[in-house]
Amino acid sequence: MNDQPGPASDDADGGSDPDREPPAGDAGAPGSLDEASPPSGAGGDAEDGDGTATDTDDATDADDVPPEVRKYERFKKMDGARYERVNDFLRDRTYITAREWAIARLCADFRTETGVEMTKIGENLPELVPFMTDTYTPQAVNQARYSFEEKVTKAGATFLYGAMSGFFTAEDLDEMMYEVTEVAKFLLEVEGVDLAVADELEAEDKIGEVMREVRASSADLRGEEVRCPECGHLHEPAED
Repeated sequence: MNDQPGPASDDADGGSDPDREPPAGDAGAPGSLDEASPPSGAGGDAEDGDGTATDTDDATDADDVPPEVRKYERFKKMDGARYERVNDFLRDRTYITAREWAIARLCADFRTETGVEMTKIGENLPELVPFMTDTYTPQAVNQARYSFEEKVTKAGATFLYGAMSGFFTAEDLDEMMYEVTEVAKFLLEVEGVDLAVADELEAEDKIGEVMREVRASSADLRGEEVRCPECGHLHEPAED
């Protein structure tokens, strides 16, 4: 399968409301595991009879789920979560939607030597991610992944420009990096990553060091400050 994303907008395949899970088909309400209405005929004997057919269908569906999907452990902490609440949390703190977050994670986990298994991801999306209630076509999976990559690129360019432009002091950047790192760590923990405290502190120190180097190198590039290689003091650049 061609795994190269094509340009498209975030909402192109998801309907006009970005805060709702874009339905892959006409059936079903968007993303609510704890509030979703039962399927037509569920809970009554009038249409299901003695329930034998329904039980058989459920067993058949379970047998059709690939083993790697049944063993998938990410997002288990999200059992019972509604799509809207997850989406609101992300949109308050990031540029991505819950749909983009989930599918980007799945595309990274279900990558083979020949590409991303988009058909498997789309067909088993509700089994893989609790707050996703609809299956997706491979095209919809690819669209969500492309939208994620596009937003990360734009957000990265915006942040790096802010860091390089001199708008923020070193202390401002340290505080900003702490805030964004906390959000990123939380998302990783929700995905099931076990972050040790020592590893967290080490990662924060390394990120802070890199950002200070970015700021210093950017200042030299702009010609606004010159750092003495001997003493490390900052000096105004000499006039030609």
